[in-house]
Amino acid sequence: MSQIDWKDKLSQDEYRVCRMGGTERPFTGILLNENREGEYVCKCCGVTLFTSESKYDTGCGWPSFYDQSVDKNVGFREDHSHGMQRVEIFCKQCDAHLGHVFPDGPQPTGERYCVNSISLSFNPDGNEQVKG
Repeated sequence: MSQIDWKDKLSQDEYRVCRMGGTERPFTGILLNENREGEYVCKCCGVTLFTSESKYDTGCGWPSFYDQSVDKNVGFREDHSHGMQRVEIFCKQCDAHLGHVFPDGPQPTGERYCVNSISLSFNPDGNEQVKG
């Protein structure tokens, strides 16, 4: 899909985060406090990225997960923006920016996938989709 197509499909804020690598303000995402069982999917292409089983509250202001879904649709790349060294996470299917992963999460993985709520949609079991 071209950048023009993405601009037509996404809101201005969704485009800024998902396609331009932006970050939503902490504690503002609609999925931050979502506690129902279900799947978290890519806002742009709909592939499953995370499940409610690995979601936990870190107090950091963004939805956090200790592991990606069994589908392994989350990719990793170095991010040296803003004078920091981090690992960006992105959707392998459509290259949407999701957030970053840090090595300070709980076991069994020890990882914290810190995800922009706006880059996700939530599919609760048996209910309609909730957009982040």
